[in-house]
Amino acid sequence: LECDLATRLVGQPLVKQQVLRGLREFLATPSPAKPLVLSFHGSTGTGKTYVSSMLIRHLFRDGLRSPYVHQFSSLAHFPHHEQLQQYKENLKHWIQGNLTACGRSAFLFDETDKMHPGLMDVIVPFLGPSWVVYGTNYRKAIFIFISNAGGEQIKKMTLDLWHAHKDREEISLQDLESAISKAVFESPQSGFWKSGLINEHLIDFLVPFLPLKRHHVKQCVTNELTQQGLEVRQDIVQGVADSIPYFPEEEKIFSSTGCKTVSSRISFFF
Repeated sequence: LECDLATRLVGQPLVKQQVLRGLREFLATPSPAKPLVLSFHGSTGTGKTYVSSMLIRHLFRDGLRSPYVHQFSSLAHFPHHEQLQQYKENLKHWIQGNLTACGRSAFLFDETDKMHPGLMDVIVPFLGPSWVVYGTNYRKAIFIFISNAGGEQIKKMTLDLWHAHKDREEISLQDLESAISKAVFESPQSGFWKSGLINEHLIDFLVPFLPLKRHHVKQCVTNELTQQGLEVRQDIVQGVADSIPYFPEEEKIFSSTGCKTVSSRISFFF
């Protein structure tokens, strides 16, 4: 995983540091005090889903197809607010049943910023240091929350640093944590709102994904060409990178979509 993150994840030093540290500590502990809870935050295309699938692929032999890996998307699995009570019941039984089958299960929640406030309350009891919840020993489980929430704050802080002639690599986790926490956990629109995640300190690692610059996008294009078995030509790398929108409007420093559209754009250049 360390090698994969080093060679394939572009422009996210804080992510590499946090994810590896969290996994090492957790997997090295025979009887962890609580499940591992990672919360990924940042704008579209910065690598949140990419890293979570990479992590799962290295932990489970069948990767995302493993029967012990469970994925939830707020918009796909919990779309109707009026069915919130039913979703709560279903989710509680699903987590409980799967942890009974395998204590080392992984649960991925995508678009948690769009999750109905209140649904998180069902998950919270599984995340703490209790020995047993609903008769299930669950302390070896891994929970990953993926969210765009906090992305605007991360963008602003990165841009402010750039205006102050500092590099994005100089941003520390401490710089970002409070801004992300405020955006994520104090917004009534967020799925994390009024949940016990913060008050009970249940998130082990808040992982910020920074906006990507043009040279990062070029690296993504090179990686994608290599992965597709195509020739790495500099005119194509440049062409794909130039076709992507950047912000702010005048300076065009950071990619508006990260590397999200790189794969689909490559076909236009062959």
